[in-house]
Parts: sequence; structure tokens; C-alpha cells
Amino acid sequence: MTVRSGFDAARFRTVLGHFCTGVTVVTGVDGERPVGFACQAFAALSLDPPLVLFCPARSSRSWPVIERAGHFCVNVLAEGQRAVSTVFGTAGADKFDAVGWTPSSTGAPVLDGALTWVDCTVEAVHEAGDHHVVVGRVVDLGEHRDERPLLFFRGRYAATSTSPPDDRGWTGEVLDDLLTWPRQSDWI
Repeated sequence: MTVRSGFDAARFRTVLGHFCTGVTVVTGVDGERPVGFACQAFAALSLDPPLVLFCPARSSRSWPVIERAGHFCVNVLAEGQRAVSTVFGTAGADKFDAVGWTPSSTGAPVLDGALTWVDCTVEAVHEAGDHHVVVGRVVDLGEHRDERPLLFFRGRYAATSTSPPDDRGWTGEVLDDLLTWPRQSDWI
């Protein structure tokens, strides 16, 4: 990795580690063989057309297989799936020995117990430093379970907690229109 003189990569990781992310597993198929990897760099990108993005490392052995297939499924992990995250975050043995799955509409694995999932075709791939930025066009969406997500914060797994209700009985603000915020300049 090439960094400018005086750049502190450890501090960079520490600072960005203060941004809480969800944990996903991106899956695909190589013929009949399922492949996948844990990924915390995942986000919604566009509502029209429906696009998402994720960022696999350029050193990933699973990503080139998924890219060749042309489609993938992003499995959003539930809080109780730390072991699944660990398996898919580690190189080596057959990761699918540890978890059951069913094929999505594109054939990519939907992991048993996932909070929800997003099935996509590869729309674009951009090189970005030591990672790729992959844009996926959403072709199908999974149902969602009423559980808490698996989160990653400051280098470890984290959990959400239910906020106590305010005087109106609300437990938090709902931001249904975050992706369609009326004044985009408020967020950019």
C-alpha cells in the first residue's frame, strides 16, 4: 500500500473504526460451488434505479469468482450470527460446511438465519486503492426478520439497545426517507 509520507495508517483505522457498520456476507456461485466472504463495507446507493455497493479487498479470492458469475447476494447478518461472520471472515476451508443456505433467484446463496438479503447483478466495478467498489443492481429482496443486526464498532462486534421511550412513547426517530431526503444538499 502506498501512503503519503507521514500518513498514520493505524490512526486512520482507529478513526474510521468509530463509524459503526453492519456485517454482511456476500455470496455467489462458481458453477455448483458456493463462495462467499464477510463484508462490512456495504451500503444502499440509489433508489432509482435500485443500486447497492460493497467493497471487497483486491486480495479477495472469492470476489473474482463472484465477479465472473455476474451476480451476488448480500446477506445481512443478525446479532446471533457472530460465528457465521467469523467463518466467512477467515480464509480456508469450505465456509458453507458451517451454515445452511438456499439459492436466491440468481442462484447465489441466501444464508440460513440472515436478517434479510439483497440479490443483485454486477452493474459496475471500480478499482479504489487496495479494494474494489462494486455496484450491484438489485433484482430481488428478502423478507426481514424482527431481530437485531450484527454490528461492528471499534474493532469488535457491537449490539444495539432499545432506547427508553420519550414522553410521547417513541423509542427513536424513524428516517423512512433517508435515501430520498427532500434536500439532498443537507446530507452532502
